[in-house]
Amino acid sequence: MQAAVESIFDNKPAEYTPEHYALFSRFKAALNSGEIRAASPDTSEVSGWRVNGWVKKGILLGFRIGGIVDMSVDATRQPFMDKATYPVRHMTASDGVRIVPGGSSIRDGCYIGRGVTCMPPMYINVGAYVGDGTMVDSHALVGSCAQVGANCHISAASQIGGVLEPVGALPVIIEDGVLVGGNCGVYEGTVVKKLAVLGTGTILNRSTPVYDLVRGEVYRATDDQPLVIPEGAVVVAGSRAVTSGHGKEWGISIYTPVIVKYRDEKTGTRIQLEDLLR
Repeated sequence: MQAAVESIFDNKPAEYTPEHYALFSRFKAALNSGEIRAASPDTSEVSGWRVNGWVKKGILLGFRIGGIVDMSVDATRQPFMDKATYPVRHMTASDGVRIVPGGSSIRDGCYIGRGVTCMPPMYINVGAYVGDGTMVDSHALVGSCAQVGANCHISAASQIGGVLEPVGALPVIIEDGVLVGGNCGVYEGTVVKKLAVLGTGTILNRSTPVYDLVRGEVYRATDDQPLVIPEGAVVVAGSRAVTSGHGKEWGISIYTPVIVKYRDEKTGTRIQLEDLLR
C-alpha cells in the first residue's frame, strides 16, 4: 500500500481510475482501524515519535482525487458540501464510542478507540488518532493527523492542532493519560508526554519556550526537533518580564508556559475523570 500511495502522489496521473479509488478506500479503512497512523511511537527518536510521511501523502491524495458533492441531510435547512472522499465517519453502537447529540462531527479516515466520549459540539479531523477511554469535550478540536493517547481529557474549547503539511512534519502528539485543560492550545508538532497536565489557557507551540521551575531547565523546539513537555509535568500559563529596551521601560511581560510541579497523588485526585460519566 505504501509504495502504491507514494507512486500516485508523487506522479500525478492524467486521470484517476477505479483502481486508484479502490486503493484510497483501503487506505482510509486502515486509518479507521488504526492499522496505519500519521505518526507512530519510536524510541529511537528524541521525541519518542516518528512521522509516517507516506500516510500523510495518502490523506492529501484523498483531497486531490475527491470531487465536491452535496452531503446534506436536508439541503434546504442545512446544506453541507465537501469532498466525496471524506464524508462523516460511519459508526455504530458496537464501536463502543459515545457521540452525544448536539452537533459533533468526526471525519472519515481517523481512529476512534473504544470508550471514547465525544461531547457536543466537538470535531475530529481526518488522520487523527484518539485512544481508548479519552474524552473530547465541548467545543474542542482534534486536528488533522493529531495523535491523542488513551484515557486523556481534552477539555472544553481546547485546540489540538494537527499538522498535515508538510508531509515530513511531526503532528501534535498527546500521550496517554494527559489532561488538557479548558481553552488550551497545542500546536506545531508539540509532543506532550504521558500523564502531563496543561492548566487552563496554556498555549504550546514551536515559538514559545517552556520554563521548568522544578528542574531548572528551559525546553525549546529546534529546527529538527519539536517542543517536548516532560512526562508528568504540570504546566500553567505564565509570563516572563522583558528586561531591556522599551519593554523594560514600559513594564511589559511576554507570555510563556511554566512547569510548576510534577504530577503526584494529589494532582491525580484533583483531575481524575469521573467514571460515572463513562
